[in-house]
Amino acid sequence: MINVSEEQPAQHAPRSLIVTLYGAYGRYVPGPVPVAELIRLLAAVGVDAPSVRSSVSRLKRRGLLVPARTAEGAAGYELSPEARQLLDDGDRRIYATAPPEDEGWVLAVFSVPETERHKRHVLRSRLSRLGFGTAAPGVWIAPARLYEETRHTLERLGLDAYVDLFRGEHLGFAATSDAVARWWDLARIAEQHEAFLDRHEPVLKAWEDRPDTPPDEAYRDYLLALDSWRHLPYADPGLPPALLPPGWPGVRSAAVFRSLHERLRDAGAEFVGLQPNEPPVTGRA
Repeated sequence: MINVSEEQPAQHAPRSLIVTLYGAYGRYVPGPVPVAELIRLLAAVGVDAPSVRSSVSRLKRRGLLVPARTAEGAAGYELSPEARQLLDDGDRRIYATAPPEDEGWVLAVFSVPETERHKRHVLRSRLSRLGFGTAAPGVWIAPARLYEETRHTLERLGLDAYVDLFRGEHLGFAATSDAVARWWDLARIAEQHEAFLDRHEPVLKAWEDRPDTPPDEAYRDYLLALDSWRHLPYADPGLPPALLPPGWPGVRSAAVFRSLHERLRDAGAEFVGLQPNEPPVTGRA
């Protein structure tokens, strides 16, 4: 799935939904997705054709989508190689199926010359979007499993020359759970999980009461749930449960998303025109 740090517009904004569509289904379509098909698929979640066209143009300018012709000669768009890398990095977070273990930490320590101080803001912003917390000025921290994605992102943006990355463990003096509460704004992250639950838990309950799974409805509800969910594993980088407050809502929101994913995704693929077993539902953690 595409790295959420690349696209964080308002909830269900057209550009966000296009990114979500490509992450969920579009990258499995043979060849580019025709513009007419993008308009059909986005109309199903309430986006009009002019909004699709303008949002696609923005994503093209950002280098995420590349114009191409289908085998039939129709105009369409496919993912750039950089976008595919972002999707692969994002999959490991968005479709994780097990609670994270305490695997230690990755530290990002950066120093930017005064003549390039504008890059400090870029670095801080990018590390924050990757899910890093702030341990001290110029010292950012995240679970160790985020190392590869962090490395890819910093290299792609040309920021790697300013950063040193380290692996380590927290040895004190405060309890690690107390330190985590300083490094991340846990209350704000919890509010985002609660907002996801408010919006999508009733949707799951409605599907649990139904024997059928119509492809058009499954596609709509899955795409909207994924568009909401894909931001959360970046705001909440997957901290070990033992370090989080009791009753952490992220456990429940992750369970709701997994249940919607398992119930709706394959049926949604039929609406897109993919075979029921393509893309695979499992094996992405």
